[in-house]
Amino acid sequence: MGTLNVRVDDHVHDRLRMLADEEGVTLSDFIRDLLRDAVIPVGDKSEAHGDQEAPESFPLRDRIVLSLLHRILARVLPSDANGEDGDEEYQLKKAEILESGFTGQYWLEVAGFDTELSKRDSRRVIDILEMHRIITFSIERLAKAGTPVADELAKDLEFRGFDHNDPLEGHMARYVRFMMSDGQHWTELIPQIEAHDRGNSHMQMLEVYQRMLSEYRRIMDTRGQRHGIDDYFLSEDELGRISRAQVHPSNRGRI
Repeated sequence: MGTLNVRVDDHVHDRLRMLADEEGVTLSDFIRDLLRDAVIPVGDKSEAHGDQEAPESFPLRDRIVLSLLHRILARVLPSDANGEDGDEEYQLKKAEILESGFTGQYWLEVAGFDTELSKRDSRRVIDILEMHRIITFSIERLAKAGTPVADELAKDLEFRGFDHNDPLEGHMARYVRFMMSDGQHWTELIPQIEAHDRGNSHMQMLEVYQRMLSEYRRIMDTRGQRHGIDDYFLSEDELGRISRAQVHPSNRGRI
């Protein structure tokens, strides 16, 4: 296994240690995960997303508890039940599968469940939304100050959602809808989402957003400790830097 020695500023080191503590891992393991995220392609096929695979087996305790819950639900469902919980017969069938240990039918127990969206991917979604929130407010602020950015730049920096045809990005898109469903968070992004086929980018966007986030973090890192609201707004030049970061480094010389 190779070894890397990297020097970072004290405040970056302190922040890394705090994040590692929050994750409950060592600083080395946390940094190793960050590096892995940076060099392994997003959506690597080894990390499946979509329908949750059925377990090979359930511990006996889980079988007992789940079977009991199915039998309770079977007794309390109305006689004409036909919703997502099925009817009495359906629930008793699921109980029988567990009690009899029919592992080939365990898929029925997890039918409708998605694989988990990891904490890291969940945090990526939140970071992407927060970045676009600041971008949107910064563009509005510049317009009110009489120095509007070019329409092309404003359009280029809109939140386009995620690719619904990609398993990971489709999962992230559902997370966006869930987080915004209360009508209180990131409402300023709703017009952008609606303008882009309700948040379906029809192309993979995660790598683009990550390059934007890297540039956004570099900009914010120069601000030091942010105290007032003015410390969060972006200048036209900084907006341009984030926009240009969307292009992969290998292609920037061709533009």
